[in-house]
Amino acid sequence: MKTAILDKDGKTKGEINLPKCFSMPIREDIVAKVLNSKKKIQPYAPMLIAGQQYSASGKIVHKRKVWKSQYGRGMSRIPRKILMRRGSQFNWEGATSPNTKGGRRAHPPKVESMIQKNKINKNELKIAFFSAISATANSEELSKKYKRLNYKKIESLPFVIESVIITFKVKDFLVSLKKILGKDLYEIAIKNKKIRGGKGKLRGRKYKSNAGLLLVIGKNEEIKTKILDVKNTDNLSVVDLAKGGLGRLTVYTNEAIKDLKNKIKENLK
Repeated sequence: MKTAILDKDGKTKGEINLPKCFSMPIREDIVAKVLNSKKKIQPYAPMLIAGQQYSASGKIVHKRKVWKSQYGRGMSRIPRKILMRRGSQFNWEGATSPNTKGGRRAHPPKVESMIQKNKINKNELKIAFFSAISATANSEELSKKYKRLNYKKIESLPFVIESVIITFKVKDFLVSLKKILGKDLYEIAIKNKKIRGGKGKLRGRKYKSNAGLLLVIGKNEEIKTKILDVKNTDNLSVVDLAKGGLGRLTVYTNEAIKDLKNKIKENLK
């Protein structure tokens, strides 16, 4: 399978052979399974010793004729700390026990329960990775993912650009990107940050943004921009390629395609 290498004006500069993964069958079920296993929850829990930092010396003794006994005083047998002492008289306050003021929580959230334990075997990970790459070169998957495309057929997929383009200044790079992608795809490509409606603004999620375009570069290439998501071929994963579902708008550099060939050869061994 071959595809065109596009220059800064969106014109064909040459051709490049694509790795086999760009034409492999797309397994949505395995990709969904992998994405589910990669979900991360921010673990939260109280401090392990919270509510237990008092010198609460065991349960209160209720025997007769014993020093420090609380016989006949109608006190419950809970761990207590001493606030004030005068001889054999004590002023106590409950501590440590969950049903007391300043005590620990009865059943606090536990970090262990929030750590993702789903395991995926290596073959499934390979199939999911190849499927996600294949979906970036599939016009149907791309138009199905983005509603504003209205199921239009997109030609010249996957988009492969010259590596020189990523060395441009951001302003010039965006001009070239608009020529390469066209007006409809360019609107999807750029990240849009908006203020969220509703109470989410008060709960640490004031802003929301779209996924935008994924730019895949070679392992020896570099670009600094916050307008797009940029991934090196060494760090590329299913989560990046299928963010929000299969068929993410993706642009590859010709160096990235060469590096992907080598990476896939190693995986298929």
